Amino acid sequence: MNNTIFTFNDNDPKYKQIYDKFKSYIEQGDILANEQLPSIRQLADSLHVSRNTTLLAYEQLVAEGYIRGEGRKGYFANELEPLLFQETLISYDKKQTESKKPPVVNFRADVVDKTNFPLKIWRRMANQVLTIQDSFRYGEPFGEECLREQISTYLFQSRGVKTNANAIIIGSSTQQMLVYLGHILKDEFQSIIVEDPGYDGAREAFYFHRFMFETLPVYETGAELSQLEQLKSRLIYVTPSHQSPIGVSMSIQQRQMIIHWVNKMRGYIIEDDYDSEFRYTQKPFPALASIDSARVIYLGNFSKSFLPGIRLSYMVLPQPLLNRYKNQFLHFEATTSLLSQLTMAKFMEEGEWSRHIKRMRLVYKRKMQHLVSALKEQFAQNISIIGEQSGLYVLVKVHLKHSEEWLIQQASSHGVTVYPTSLYFIKNNTDEPMVKLGFSNLSSNEIDVGVKLLKKAWFKK
Repeated sequence: MNNTIFTFNDNDPKYKQIYDKFKSYIEQGDILANEQLPSIRQLADSLHVSRNTTLLAYEQLVAEGYIRGEGRKGYFANELEPLLFQETLISYDKKQTESKKPPVVNFRADVVDKTNFPLKIWRRMANQVLTIQDSFRYGEPFGEECLREQISTYLFQSRGVKTNANAIIIGSSTQQMLVYLGHILKDEFQSIIVEDPGYDGAREAFYFHRFMFETLPVYETGAELSQLEQLKSRLIYVTPSHQSPIGVSMSIQQRQMIIHWVNKMRGYIIEDDYDSEFRYTQKPFPALASIDSARVIYLGNFSKSFLPGIRLSYMVLPQPLLNRYKNQFLHFEATTSLLSQLTMAKFMEEGEWSRHIKRMRLVYKRKMQHLVSALKEQFAQNISIIGEQSGLYVLVKVHLKHSEEWLIQQASSHGVTVYPTSLYFIKNNTDEPMVKLGFSNLSSNEIDVGVKLLKKAWFKK
């Protein structure tokens, strides 16, 4: 150990605290046998104490056999008898081993396909960005104009949304943007309608501003929009392209119905266009913002379609809200990386974004089909599969008289990680347990292995 630093309390002498700390380091294996300790002078300087204080601590450790002095060479840790601390270490190591044991198959949905990520292209463009002078500054508070222009073009071509770069705000995540958005909406709106089940992260953002909730039930057939007439709120948050978590898409008729409702209420729709790029059975429906941009706040991001760690999201605001938003946050710093924005702008400008989406839509479609086929082959009529038309996961409703927790624990005991859906529900609860299975980062073989292990876990024979 070259050196260490820690804070002192006021209860014990400092030499004793140093003694206790090094005794603990040695017993727990943080300092190994025969490893050299910091010199008395070095440790005293680091901890801002006198040399006599560190000397007293070291002498106590020498007296108890924890360390030894070797003249001018300094102090070294002794090898301790195992029985002195063996039981503690065995217990600690066992817990560490158990907690670190990785699953055989992890059906997580918050990752993307690593093998098809355009790493070389992205790295080349990121390196090019670092050569331009514009990279060596702080970012613009509402996002870089070059990226906002590219997003404006993309939204018109792919989602039918007509907007200009000035109306687009760049942020780090959908949830972060909802927190900022909530700040400018809370004075005019005290409550909001949310989907049930729905994205829990959005609810947390609204709850942060103490919005009251009204709920809109969503089923496998879609949202019960007829219930809007019974609700008082003028603000609604929806995921119309790929409802989170059910996966159903709003039909054209439903989209027109909700647009009619919001104009009648003179409110706003917050449209989270979640997973809109990955629809496998037909072309994506046009965004709500393409039907009525005056009453729709549009949200999109690059997390699922490109890379979660890039932390890039965007929001298109109607003009009255845009003015209010910019006045409120003009002096706030950008919440996302300047370099990521400049690289993504270049990536989109050179056509790599469109090529990536086309390629990944085909990759994920094949994986979705493979997962659904494997589930049907193994489980037949014992499960129902929900949401196979789009997105990067499916929901599996298991026809058993067991809880969601039981399904997750049984899967885990067989080396498979599956995910709960109960966190999405408010009061529109499902009649049978249901779990979430992501597939984006799994190979065909991993999917097969995982599904077979789930069969063993849930239907032992």
